Amino acid sequence: MTQPPDQPPQGGFGPPQDQPPGDRPPQDRPPRADGFGPAPQTPPAQGGFGPAPQTPSAQGGFGAPQPPAGPPQQPPQPPPGYGYPPQPQQPGPYGSAPGPYGYPQQPGPYGAPQPGYGHPQQPPYPGMPGAAPGGPLDGRPAGRKKTALIIGSAVAALLVIGGTVFAVTGGDSGGGKKKPVARQSDDPKNSATASPTTSGGGEDPENLNKGRRPGEAKVLWYKPAPDAPASGADAPGMWITGDTAVKAAYKQVFAFRTGDGGTAWGPLALPQKICAVTPQKSADDKIVVAYMNGGGDRAKCNRLQQLDLRTGEKGWSAEVADGGLFDSALTVELTLSGKTLMVGRSQSGTAYDIDSGEKLYDKKKYGAACFPAAFAGGTGRLIQVASCGAGTAKEHEEIQELDPATGKVRWTQPVKQGWEVTRTYSVDPLVVYLTNRDKKTWNISTFTKDGTFRSEVKVNEKFAPRCGWAVLERELQGCQGVAVDAGMLYLPTDSTVSANEIVAISLSDGKAKWRVKSPVDQPMAPVKVEGGKLIAYVQPSYDAGGRVVSVPVAGSHRTTTLLQNPQGAARVEDTFYDGVVDWAGGRFFISSGRLSGDDDSKEQLMMAFGN
Repeated sequence: MTQPPDQPPQGGFGPPQDQPPGDRPPQDRPPRADGFGPAPQTPPAQGGFGPAPQTPSAQGGFGAPQPPAGPPQQPPQPPPGYGYPPQPQQPGPYGSAPGPYGYPQQPGPYGAPQPGYGHPQQPPYPGMPGAAPGGPLDGRPAGRKKTALIIGSAVAALLVIGGTVFAVTGGDSGGGKKKPVARQSDDPKNSATASPTTSGGGEDPENLNKGRRPGEAKVLWYKPAPDAPASGADAPGMWITGDTAVKAAYKQVFAFRTGDGGTAWGPLALPQKICAVTPQKSADDKIVVAYMNGGGDRAKCNRLQQLDLRTGEKGWSAEVADGGLFDSALTVELTLSGKTLMVGRSQSGTAYDIDSGEKLYDKKKYGAACFPAAFAGGTGRLIQVASCGAGTAKEHEEIQELDPATGKVRWTQPVKQGWEVTRTYSVDPLVVYLTNRDKKTWNISTFTKDGTFRSEVKVNEKFAPRCGWAVLERELQGCQGVAVDAGMLYLPTDSTVSANEIVAISLSDGKAKWRVKSPVDQPMAPVKVEGGKLIAYVQPSYDAGGRVVSVPVAGSHRTTTLLQNPQGAARVEDTFYDGVVDWAGGRFFISSGRLSGDDDSKEQLMMAFGN
């Protein structure tokens, strides 16, 4: 493909699509619980494994990219994509546009000429081959807004339903049906078990394992959600460590034994509702949760509490100070890299030692007008995105890698004007998802260890990873349904309820190397890569439970079923709203990311499957 002289390139990294990557209207049918279907505008009684609902002041995950400002023209839209419900039509306040749905019609932000692929792209930064002369452009600081629904603005007492659990490891149908014991939420004896459970038996009031077919796994245990305000409540994060599964919900942190669901410790109660957590855990199984400093409308998400996942012991605590004018700790983003906890505010960040709580350094405005806007971490790397030159003709964004221990900048990569770094699909290797609101386009770019542009995705396909709802105007972390290893990016193709594919895309050249189709007529999404195999989750259907499959990343790319969940549990498995999933120790875990607060629903907090 060539361009006439003096004409701008018309393609980014794939043929233009008729459909812009902006929001698609919600569908009439109810959402899937594991995220494979449309999401409602308000919390359902039993939600989905998709994004949380939206209010006028909050866009409900695991933060979805924000659409371009202003009402885009919406052509007729196809059904929502694989595994992840479509986003609300109206632009949300948290900065990222849903996607990737289709390909850009304009050059991307890292448009290096790619051998054998169309026309040369316009480079996004000085010094790149073909770049225009001049230095990096400047841009604006990105503000962060307080959520109303997703952070959970309503304050209500946590009631006794959160103190129950049903363990069903002891056979196909479990034992007798006994009502759970109710306790006050502040009772130190309160536990998440209805009665003592053992690996040899337990309670299964709903008979989820009844009629289990040959070859089907068991529901090991499942837990009802704690009572939540009518407006709903956050249930962020899920951490599996050793034989303990830990889950935060509303004002408590629960810990369960992975084998039988018995109480490992706690639950641990916090003074106010939880508003942020570290998605990662440290090497020695420490996390940090943030909670509100009060229950009123002016409360801030500025209280930190370190926890030991193994024991439930509370470590250090701290209060996050405001960073200055227009830089409050109204909401914060928690990022963990090695032993460094980065707490991101709207225009700055403060780093703490995860073990001691000692303040390490601040990241503030630098240069003429560059403000830290978001952070992402993991495996010893800390990535910062800065927004530069507010209100000027040279506004742009910059990607930087920081030394987690000192905050020293290791490298800086300016981004072409008009593009925003919306998500990181991985930090090691670094894979970022960018959007251009004005052009209604998107781009996936990859980088080398030293920050040099490596490639951009050039697959003419609609993909549908789920990035949930952003807590802040921008949240780099938290995407599910996407996996990355040293050489490949694995993305699910867009599908509503039928079989889709996972495409393996080379990080070296952005081209598809192989693809694998769902083994049944239901969508599947990547979970992780381990032991040379891609682990994926296939959603349940009305007549079959979900399943966990593996695909060799080398050789013959065929799915092998690792776990077939029982048909009798499919209905419950399909009700986890904004679900968080993990595969660990041969067991599959799914938990809600958002509680609806509907007293009439039998909402579940967490569920475990195994053989």
